[in-house]
Amino acid sequence: MNIIFMGTPTYAAVILESLLKNHNIKALVCQSDKKSGRSMQLKMPPTKALILNKKLDIPIFQDLNEDTIKSLQNIPCDMIIVAAFGRILSREVLDIAPCINLHASILPKFRGASPIQASILENEKYFGVSVMKMEEGLDCGDILGIKVIKNTQQNAVELFKQLSHLAAELILEFLEIIDCVMPLKQRECESSFCKKIKKEFGEVVLDNAQEIVVKSLAYESWPGIFLKNGLKMRGLILEEMESKNPAGLILKVTKEKVLVGTKMGSMWIEFLQSPSKNIVSAYQYLQGKRLKEGDILE
Repeated sequence: MNIIFMGTPTYAAVILESLLKNHNIKALVCQSDKKSGRSMQLKMPPTKALILNKKLDIPIFQDLNEDTIKSLQNIPCDMIIVAAFGRILSREVLDIAPCINLHASILPKFRGASPIQASILENEKYFGVSVMKMEEGLDCGDILGIKVIKNTQQNAVELFKQLSHLAAELILEFLEIIDCVMPLKQRECESSFCKKIKKEFGEVVLDNAQEIVVKSLAYESWPGIFLKNGLKMRGLILEEMESKNPAGLILKVTKEKVLVGTKMGSMWIEFLQSPSKNIVSAYQYLQGKRLKEGDILE
């Protein structure tokens, strides 16, 4: 099948790589190169890097403007496949060829920009990916297929990897049986939406251990979780959910991790990082601050 692929991050690159083995990719459309990291070096999207590293003769477009749309209209293709492209497609693009999207949630829940983090935050029993027809609205088209995995308390980094491979499997299976698939309309009454993540979403107060640990899983890669004073916490493990403690009470100290109480429940913390400082073990941090069992972490 001749395919125009639209996608930008690693999630999309894994899907693209699977399609390259079985289908003809006629063009790639992705976001522009962006500066990242402390050095702010210009970095190309993973999908673009994949095409260039493989030295494939596939045109790459990085701005979906009128000129790009005209070029795409002149490329013979059977389908446009979209995965984490980062933009809602206009009617002009949707009319080029049948468009389908691989969305990292079990639709109609968690439409929008951060479905993986939102699924973790809601502590869903199952995570999944959906392939759907594209319409002008946000992730609202008919569902064409779904694959799911169990929630085993994966963090966002782990789940991104798992769902990218799941989506790669799903799209190949769908294309094999495309003529037999009966579209399923989404139930609007069950839909929910998730926003683009902002840094301030990572701020926590030491009120509820379970909620903090779940939030740490969702925001593992960015923005992480941190207290109001900027102290970052990494490697959180829920101990229990029943105890009532002064917020931040240090309950137990080992060289591997530190048990901290919250107003409801307690949790182990493996690493801590003060603003503008290197990350250290929680034990090292307490030693440096001369904190011990019975003191308050704040």
